[in-house]
Amino acid sequence: MSSNSKVKRDIRVSIAIKNSYIRFITQILNRMYLQKLLYKVLLFSLIIIGAISCVKDVDLDQTDEISLQPKMQVDLLIFDVDEVDFIDPETTALRTVIKDTVRLEFLDDSYIQDDLDKVEFSFKYSNTFPQDFNTTIYLLSENDRTQRKIDLTVKGGSSTSPEITEIIDFVDTAEIDMIKRSIKMVVEVAVVPNTEPFVGELKFQSKGLFYFVF
Repeated sequence: MSSNSKVKRDIRVSIAIKNSYIRFITQILNRMYLQKLLYKVLLFSLIIIGAISCVKDVDLDQTDEISLQPKMQVDLLIFDVDEVDFIDPETTALRTVIKDTVRLEFLDDSYIQDDLDKVEFSFKYSNTFPQDFNTTIYLLSENDRTQRKIDLTVKGGSSTSPEITEIIDFVDTAEIDMIKRSIKMVVEVAVVPNTEPFVGELKFQSKGLFYFVF
């Protein structure tokens, strides 16, 4: 075989190999493309089927019954008094009754007026006075009409062993309008005198857990 024929043959073989390689790569790419396309079609089909299933599970006639029911906890009134707070600044005489007031302006906001459903109030006293206290918690309207009243007796304690008194007051949906009409909270504390020295500390904490329906 002449050298020219050999060169031509080598060229043809090289071209044939290249063409075969190109066809092979093309087939692989085509298969990969088809596999990806098939995967995408399958995935899309599953999404559509899932969406249809979700829609079938929802009764469109009941959409008005779907509601959100969030809740919000708020600190209301907090105070800490000792024997000095019971002294009348003008006469220096002992006052047996003192009170504290806070305005709850947020109760007049639209989200309270429109969407408030229930409230859970929590009240806590810590008493180191040796005397008992009769306490009353009022929720008042703007014109000072009583909307809700909670009476509670706080037993005497000591500096080493404070007396803890707690109460939960739940206002359900049937009574919620009295909260919507309220704008002030008043806590009245009355000393029950005894023969022990009137020295100590009375702490008060109050919170409200407000439930809404939107």
